[in-house]
Amino acid sequence: MRAYLFSYGPGTPAHFARWLSADRHWATELFDSLSGELGPATIDGGPAWIVAGDVRKASRDPSCVRLLPYFDAFIVGSQPRDRLFAGEATRRGLSRGQAGNFPVVLIDGVVGGLWHQVRSGRRVEITAELFRPLTTPQQDELRAQAERIGDFLRAEPSLVIGPVRARAHA
Repeated sequence: MRAYLFSYGPGTPAHFARWLSADRHWATELFDSLSGELGPATIDGGPAWIVAGDVRKASRDPSCVRLLPYFDAFIVGSQPRDRLFAGEATRRGLSRGQAGNFPVVLIDGVVGGLWHQVRSGRRVEITAELFRPLTTPQQDELRAQAERIGDFLRAEPSLVIGPVRARAHA
C-alpha cells in the first residue's frame, strides 16, 4: 500500500482495492490499521491519503504530450480512472473498463488519444488518433515523440494523424 501511494497517490482504499483487484473492506481495514503512517489529502474535494511526509511536488507541469505503450504502469495504476479517461477516452481507450489494452496519447496528464505503430523494414509508421485538437507546441511534442520511437527502433518514423483501427491487446 505504501508503494502504491508513493507511485499513484493520493489515493483512497477504493482506489487501492481496484488497483490490486482486492476486496474494498480489506483495503479499508488496511488503511485504518496504518493510519498513523498516512497523511491527509484530497481528490476532487473528497478525502484521500498519501504516505505521511510525502509532500514532493511534481518536478514539472503535466503540460506535455507522451506516447505511452500497452500496459504502461501510469495508465494501469492511476485512479480515479474517470479523471484519466474522460469523454471519448473512456469509450475508445478502455476495454471493458480495463486500462492498458491500448497504447495511449497522454496530453497534459490525461488520455487524449490512441496510437499504433506499423513497422515495415527500416520504416515505422506511427498513427495517432486524437480526441481533441492539439496546440502548436503540443503538435511539436507529438512529432518529437514519434522521432523518439524511431530512434529507439532504429527506424525512419512517419507520423500520421488519423483513426487507429488496432484492436485491444488481450
